[in-house]
Amino acid sequence: MTAQAKICGINSREAMDAAVTGGAAYIGLVFFPPSPRSVTPDQATALAEGSPKTIKNVGLFVEPDDVLLAAAVGTGVLDMIQLHGNETPARVREIKELHGLPVMKAFGLKSKADLASPADYFDAADLLLFDGLGDPDSPNPGGNAALFDWRLLADHSWPLPWMLAGGLTPENVGRAIAATGAPIVDVSSGVEAQRGEKDPALIHSFLEAVAAT
Repeated sequence: MTAQAKICGINSREAMDAAVTGGAAYIGLVFFPPSPRSVTPDQATALAEGSPKTIKNVGLFVEPDDVLLAAAVGTGVLDMIQLHGNETPARVREIKELHGLPVMKAFGLKSKADLASPADYFDAADLLLFDGLGDPDSPNPGGNAALFDWRLLADHSWPLPWMLAGGLTPENVGRAIAATGAPIVDVSSGVEAQRGEKDPALIHSFLEAVAAT
């Protein structure tokens, strides 16, 4: 089966159109003001307008408060919530129950020991995302384009659907899928002309590379 793709950090009409026409299965809308990819609920609504129902709009949050969640989910355009901070399993359950949307939980990987972390979330989350471990002093959590050893995930099975992220590009995504068996891949900075600015041509190249697998 061909892997699916998520283009994260969409913040322009051109990027959204490229993701839609290129065949992305998921769109990531970032609700985290320190990020250069962050959007407001109004901007997210405008970007999602007219996108096909076959694409799932994912709202990315980092330890969000209830006010931000309510404003973003209240737009009605989100199909899933992605939590990219240090949210506890209890908080994941709370958010899921409060808003009635499936929740994806992100985990940074650096060594085999990190593979134990998701187990506490198996009963709370609906989908797992594996990312690299970026600079701990960065204001933006997540891998920040940091690659990790894909062999960590080779032949490892999970009870939940999962995505692979972390330093993926049009050039390496095919190798990443082959090495890990990832059913879904997630890219952000790997399809940017400059930090926070998506390049439609790179989005198409990434999606073509995924489709070729």
